[in-house]
Amino acid sequence: MSMTEMWTQLGSAIAGLMFVWAMYERYFPYQLQEYVERYCQKLVALVSPYFQIVFDEYTGEDLKRSEVYAAIQSYLSANSSMRAKRLKADVVKDSHSVLLTMDDHEEITDDFNGIKVWWTSIKNKPNKQSFSFYPELDERRYFKLAVHRRYREIIVKSYIDHVIKEGKAVAVKNRQRKLYTNNPSDNWYGWKATKWSHVVFEHPASFDTLAMATKEKEEIMKDLVKFSKGKSYYAKIGKAWKRGYLLYGPPGTGKSTMIAAMANFLNYDVYDLELTTVKDNSELRKLLIDTTSKSIIVIEDIDCSLDLTAKNDGDENFLKPYGKCF
Repeated sequence: MSMTEMWTQLGSAIAGLMFVWAMYERYFPYQLQEYVERYCQKLVALVSPYFQIVFDEYTGEDLKRSEVYAAIQSYLSANSSMRAKRLKADVVKDSHSVLLTMDDHEEITDDFNGIKVWWTSIKNKPNKQSFSFYPELDERRYFKLAVHRRYREIIVKSYIDHVIKEGKAVAVKNRQRKLYTNNPSDNWYGWKATKWSHVVFEHPASFDTLAMATKEKEEIMKDLVKFSKGKSYYAKIGKAWKRGYLLYGPPGTGKSTMIAAMANFLNYDVYDLELTTVKDNSELRKLLIDTTSKSIIVIEDIDCSLDLTAKNDGDENFLKPYGKCF
């Protein structure tokens, strides 16, 4: 058989396979396609030395965006920008920078303690045509992690936690910080209703520009650093990981500037809690539960909110309504 005849037969075979595949996708019942694909995957899994883990973008009955998927996306952004052949630029919500991620159906490798893993970004469109009020959710996006079976335990117990932790750290570093204000409870329910409203936090204050004695300033900064790195210590002693400060003074003495400097120093969001709009402890608890980690909760004029001025009894040295607590 000549080379020309061989290539001719190969071309005919490929064309025939493409025709059969097109007919299969177009006319084969959708339910049976899922059945066939499921068992083909099982057959491949029996002979393949690799195992796979899939991380979907949307999970749960309410189809909320998965925090794990977002963390993986942030983690892979550093690797994909250097290794992937095809990239796409995304403006991620709450981020002040453009995130470069690998394009759909692109694959990159990662190394963890000498173990090589493969990450693939996949987007699948449904084969069936249907009407949806949320067409963007009809597309299934997910990351697929593949690694040799002998490393299953290390990947499951250590690597995935490492990826999520590092990804969240990258997201926090790149995120756009916000200033939140609590809404009245009458506005908590309804379409797109939230307990907190927010604006971008762009206060220029820092400890370098703060008018304060150098010694006290350094003590506060050291205390903040110690607290920010002490999560494991608080867990070890069985206490909640939180820190409280009370700022007192008349208007214009720098209480708000101090809070802004601390937020910029720690890279934390700020929640301005207005207690006069809170009806009871139940509402207060719901507001606090709805805050994010690594944030500063500020209670303005806490002495007024607690009605401490009624206990003045004519004492001129008693606290006046100038306090801020967080």
